[in-house]
Amino acid sequence: MVYTVGEIAKKMNVAASTIRYYDKEGLLPFVERSEGGIRMFRDEDMEWLLIIDCLKNTGMPIKEIKHFIDCCVEGDSRIDDRLHIIRNQRDRVIKEIENLKKRLEMLNFKTWYYEEAQRRGTALFYKTVTPEEVPKKYHSYFEKKWKEDTKAAKTGTKPKQFRVIGQKVCVTNPNKLENL
Repeated sequence: MVYTVGEIAKKMNVAASTIRYYDKEGLLPFVERSEGGIRMFRDEDMEWLLIIDCLKNTGMPIKEIKHFIDCCVEGDSRIDDRLHIIRNQRDRVIKEIENLKKRLEMLNFKTWYYEEAQRRGTALFYKTVTPEEVPKKYHSYFEKKWKEDTKAAKTGTKPKQFRVIGQKVCVTNPNKLENL
């Protein structure tokens, strides 16, 4: 079966202009054209488009995708290059996943924190919260505060003021204590 740009774009759930852009950038050397210059996509072209879409969605720049496509078109003599390109992109994706997991962990903590603040009626509950009241997985966010509280109790001094910022409970200027 033969598809137009609009039909193939619909199948891929992208704008037709995206397919035209890919063609303009040289990512679609396999696509045939009619005598009138109309792009004609076949079912087997869909695999190439899915690879391009995958690489693009993993953050690979168009220039690198073009290089990969060129290596594919050149055949088996470029297998090593193709493998290198794919491994590099896989490594980038793995790093991004690790970063996303860290961001998710922080968002999970903040969700717990604000649910707890809502339950207690104040976001300042961190001032008196004890390790027993905090899920173990969130202890790292409070450890510095708890150490300072213990030190102050042992020395008989006033504990430092803290506030919850981003990923940790931080020492703050007591004159500028903020609710975050």
